[in-house]
Amino acid sequence: MAHISGILLIDCPASALNNAGKSIEMERNDPGNENWTAIKKVRTAQGVFPYVSAQALRYWLRETLRTVPGWTSSPVFREDKVAYTDADPVQYAEDDIFGYMRAPSGKGKELNEKRAKWKNEGLSDQDTQGSGDKEKFAALTRNSPLKVSTLISIAPLRSRDVGSDFGSMSRFEGDPVLFTHEFYRTTLIGMFSIDLRQLGRFYWVDRTGYRHLDDVRKRVAEEKGLRAIDGEKAFELPLGERKARLAQVLQGLGALAGGAKQALHYTDVSPRLLVMGVAKGGNHLFPTAVSANDKGQPVINLPALQEIDSVFRDNLLSEFFVGLAKGYLDDQRDGLSSCLSALSRPGKIEHPVAMIRSFSKELESAAETWLA
Repeated sequence: MAHISGILLIDCPASALNNAGKSIEMERNDPGNENWTAIKKVRTAQGVFPYVSAQALRYWLRETLRTVPGWTSSPVFREDKVAYTDADPVQYAEDDIFGYMRAPSGKGKELNEKRAKWKNEGLSDQDTQGSGDKEKFAALTRNSPLKVSTLISIAPLRSRDVGSDFGSMSRFEGDPVLFTHEFYRTTLIGMFSIDLRQLGRFYWVDRTGYRHLDDVRKRVAEEKGLRAIDGEKAFELPLGERKARLAQVLQGLGALAGGAKQALHYTDVSPRLLVMGVAKGGNHLFPTAVSANDKGQPVINLPALQEIDSVFRDNLLSEFFVGLAKGYLDDQRDGLSSCLSALSRPGKIEHPVAMIRSFSKELESAAETWLA
């Protein structure tokens, strides 16, 4: 069971990428100004760590993938307090990669009304369980093969190092409307993992997270000629389609876009440093590969990369793919290049986008092993 492990760094020169609304601290410091926004941050004894939630990161990636050729986004249906995608991983790569929970409300006579609304919105039907007034929709759930961490500052900031920007709206007669928001200067680090065995494989086991398909979706899989696997408990997409979906996700990571306050604090959130590798098992390879120095600047931990290569050598299925944009951490490039060339599977440094292309090229020949 192979997984891709990856880490990424996002350079934030003056940013406010994910916000939390009001904060008590800002209220105390600026009691007369009710129009203000605080950044999301974790307070610790070491200082303040700005962060971007994992949910926000996944949203950025979902939206970026809409621009990738061949990617299939899933339609969304919203009820009063619930929203869900079509939950059809056979037709939609988004449902395959990001997982889903489709558990619509409604019983008895409400079911046909909901089915009519789904048809108008372009959503598929869904199986039911029970009978009469107790009949209800049977939930569909899929654990996401893609896991992402919170993007968090690589080093703590002092409270006074989190800036605040004062502005006003004054394009009218009379007193201006005042507003204030926080922002920061730091490097955000995050981890991601992709379960390659689950990508493109869909079960109908009556177990939370593994009831990917119901009878409606099983018929779609059969009509498309998908191969039954694992004692006929699952269907599998053709290898070519699984490879394509994986390559599209990685292309989206390389072109990542999004974030709040972009009109005021434009920040390119595509990775400046991107490290990936494929290995057996789900333990992440690179959690210690990047740290911070005493000035809060990122440091690539070369001894950690050497140790990972040595300890996990029997489990590694690929070289370490490293993307590092020129102009970023240039003083560490030569040392990193020497380290990679000395590993058991020598690697090289490319721009993150070029590195993803190299990874996708390797995928073409290694897919039967990586996706087994």
